[in-house]
Amino acid sequence: MPHALVIGAGIGGIATSLRLRSKGYDVTVLESNSYPGGKLHAIEKDGYRFDLGPSLFTMPHLVTELFELYQVDSQKYFQFKKKEIVCNYFWQDGQKFSITSDSEKFIKEAALYFNEPQQKIRSYLRRNQKKYDLTAELFLENSLHKLSTYLTKQTIKSILQIGKLNINDSLDSVNQKYFKNPKLVQLFNRYATYNGSSPYRTPGIMSMIPHLEMYYGTFFPKGGMHQISISLYEFAKQQGVTFKFEHPVDSITIKNKIALGAVCNNDFHEADVVVSNMDIFPTYKKLMKDEPHPKKTLEQERSSSALIFYWGISKEFPELDLHNILFTESYPKEFNALFEKKNLYKDPTVYINITSKEETNDAPKGHENWFVMINAPGNYGQDWELLKKEARKNIISKINKILKTNIEEFITTEQILDPVGIENNTSSYRGALYGASSNSKFAAFIRHANFSKSIKNLYFCGGSVHPGGGIPLCLLSAKIVSDLVPIPTQNA
Repeated sequence: MPHALVIGAGIGGIATSLRLRSKGYDVTVLESNSYPGGKLHAIEKDGYRFDLGPSLFTMPHLVTELFELYQVDSQKYFQFKKKEIVCNYFWQDGQKFSITSDSEKFIKEAALYFNEPQQKIRSYLRRNQKKYDLTAELFLENSLHKLSTYLTKQTIKSILQIGKLNINDSLDSVNQKYFKNPKLVQLFNRYATYNGSSPYRTPGIMSMIPHLEMYYGTFFPKGGMHQISISLYEFAKQQGVTFKFEHPVDSITIKNKIALGAVCNNDFHEADVVVSNMDIFPTYKKLMKDEPHPKKTLEQERSSSALIFYWGISKEFPELDLHNILFTESYPKEFNALFEKKNLYKDPTVYINITSKEETNDAPKGHENWFVMINAPGNYGQDWELLKKEARKNIISKINKILKTNIEEFITTEQILDPVGIENNTSSYRGALYGASSNSKFAAFIRHANFSKSIKNLYFCGGSVHPGGGIPLCLLSAKIVSDLVPIPTQNA
């Protein structure tokens, strides 16, 4: 049986292993860490369970279809439920607004709360859906780097309606055109952070991101976000995929412009297909040192990173739900600090994720497990010890002001993850959460392809390559790779 080698057991790597296994490949996954999942990892500390990485789950069909490839009911391995409240938003003047999963209810409540016409909000959401429908096949579901992608009827239709995509406008300018209330503009500007970008620079086409959240909904996986990667990992093992942990790859073996396998711990692992789920930057710089590097792609501006405080809280806050946002007074200044000054803003937007709202066992009775995150620049050699101290003080000050509490007296345990730790744990260059940023209308086209144009049998998946970062896009990258890899022949 022909053999496929996957480098990295992140969500994209696990999904790729399942897809290639279903095509008839014998698959081995080499992972440098002692656990699967990459950023989708978790810890238990002092009676609290914390998801360490991604906290938002949408488009669950991209997970369940991996089980369906084998005609298996996904519910035997993986369960989830839809959230009625998508997110709670708080402002420093005491105002609070909750987005509901019912789009019509959201339109009516938002129109009343923000004093905006219902039809204006409805028109905005429909326009976002139109953008998604026009571009999903081109930008998300197929390789941008194959000529055949541009010859489909859907792509031609998208090109003919390019004016509706707001490619030449920023997300902020699109939102400003629709809405007068600065709070509603800020709410929709936040979606730029879903791909680690700035709403003042990322193109207006990104307004389709709230459509994905509002159309598909947000969900909570039973057992927490970590259960996504764990369930797929366990399922992949049952399907015959081999995982080798604490097996950092030293190099990809290439001869006569053909990928032949990889060297790991001085052992050569031969393969007919090699897929790197490692960040594209170290894939070239570390694993393919002697090969020509795509300079323009590797020099792309990186996405934002994160500074996360994992707090055990000895109190329950009924005004909070699973997802909560405490907004800054000045979004422009915050994003200027992140992307121009490579610094943390003194008044950061604070995201609080509390899985114990759904899984009571994630915290002791009467307690909550807080995942407290602020957007951060990538690791450019800043003094992170100083930045973490200042950020902790600023975060606590904001929480105390908005929630009218003294949160520090309720913190029973603490762990901190900064961009340096993210980079060290996941090999994400500069600790970027989404690979390259989308702060340019050309970003999607410069992002690395899912295959090598010069090396046969070499492919790429994960958040640093097309179509981008985040769980749904990583899963789509695995599908694109699977579609590109040929069906094996028994004598291959």
